[in-house]
Amino acid sequence: MTSFGLDVGTSSVKGLAVGPDGQVLARAEVAHSSATPRPGWSEQSPEDWWSGTERVLAALTAECGTPAGIGLSGQMHGLVVLDSADRVIRPALLWNDQRTAAECAEIEARLGGPEGVAAATGNAALTGFTAPKLLWLARHDPESYSRVARVMLPKDYVRLRLCGEYATDVTDASGTLWFDVRERHWSETMLTALEVDPAWLPPALESAAVSGVTRGGASAAGGSTARGEASARGGFSLPSGIPVAAGAGDQGAGALGVGVDRPGPASVVLGTSGVVLHALDAYGASPAHGIQSSAHAVEGGWFAMGVILSAAGSLRWLHDVLGAPPYEELLAEAERWAPGCDGLSFLPHLTGERTPHADPEARGAFVGLEVRHDRGALVRAVLEGVAFALREALDLVASLGGPVSIGRISGGGARSELWLRILASVLGVPLERTAADEGAAYGAALLGGVAGGTWTTPQEAVAACVHPAGTIDPDPAWVAAYAELRPRAQALYPALHDLPRA
Repeated sequence: MTSFGLDVGTSSVKGLAVGPDGQVLARAEVAHSSATPRPGWSEQSPEDWWSGTERVLAALTAECGTPAGIGLSGQMHGLVVLDSADRVIRPALLWNDQRTAAECAEIEARLGGPEGVAAATGNAALTGFTAPKLLWLARHDPESYSRVARVMLPKDYVRLRLCGEYATDVTDASGTLWFDVRERHWSETMLTALEVDPAWLPPALESAAVSGVTRGGASAAGGSTARGEASARGGFSLPSGIPVAAGAGDQGAGALGVGVDRPGPASVVLGTSGVVLHALDAYGASPAHGIQSSAHAVEGGWFAMGVILSAAGSLRWLHDVLGAPPYEELLAEAERWAPGCDGLSFLPHLTGERTPHADPEARGAFVGLEVRHDRGALVRAVLEGVAFALREALDLVASLGGPVSIGRISGGGARSELWLRILASVLGVPLERTAADEGAAYGAALLGGVAGGTWTTPQEAVAACVHPAGTIDPDPAWVAAYAELRPRAQALYPALHDLPRA
């Protein structure tokens, strides 16, 4: 029986068809764009997610037929607001949107300080989370706020269009700041303090639970206009009755996809953002330094994760600034430089930072630049700067979940052998690839398979499907070199923090 996994990512909708042995039978991807109306803002159109989903599902079904089940994953923390007719009121505010510093301070004030926020939710009030975004809407766009009837996360809007159901899962809910992570339900304390109507929020289900079934047709929600638009795009029709799993936020699903369903290996993600995720034996919270606590995609499990906001996103930025030469060419030039690039360092805070600084105003920088540094040096400095930032996240996560002995790697940046050698040497742990490295989409497909009856639990799906496919070990010479360079890397943020900001 085939299962499909859909990941509503920051740059695209990705889809996989996975067989009962874990083999990827088909892949599809449709890109979408983001808007930055002002510096630090990041928005997308939910209709683009649905359009991409239709095209991805059409491609997968054309190649593999009707799936037994569908699992959903997606970028976390995004704010989607709907009116009473389920129409999108305004563009969604994304996870990397940094406009809500004042609202985070207001949330802390309403809850009696950071301790009150942590007691109610298990997390700190961070600018990327969903709750401060809704408060920002109330303060700065009251006309839109007055029309709110439903609040959703990105993948859950796709669910609504797919099967007409309002639902989320416990991992995605954990990243909203409205959720009590320990108790795995919405926090009455937080909803009351922020004057959020509980009716606006969907039920929060365990990730493998069946949230609904496909309704068939081109669109299950959005009315005749949405159906007409879908028909104009080609008339894709999905059969009705396919079970749709509650799914997971991209990091929870990605952890499943690389086999981090229990304490042991850590999930290390080199995507647009960078993540170090450690599964926990029991609930644990450490909201200082931008560490996020979350319910896991396995029932009764939790995880802690550190997030840097611009990992592969930093390399993509440099690639574009340099005129979009082939990545292979840039990486080959970077490999000619020794660790440390003869004094050149990069701080990857291009969109603010979460771990460990929790500073939406943090900014990136090249430091130590000289005329002899070519574009290969710039690229290598970016690879190393991201690696040093992830090391800080690893140290903090390990302080909560115990030492990390191996990392399971995923994300677009993991295609670079050079970057993985640098990262393994900076982290000081081997990095293990898995046979299927699509991360969140693969984990979503495993959840879809549980919903469709292929496996009985996520753990069974992981055991059947996730297999090692090679290890990148730390380079002993690089380990020593990067150990000497780490103090300089850690000193950059505090040194630049006190500079006057525009």
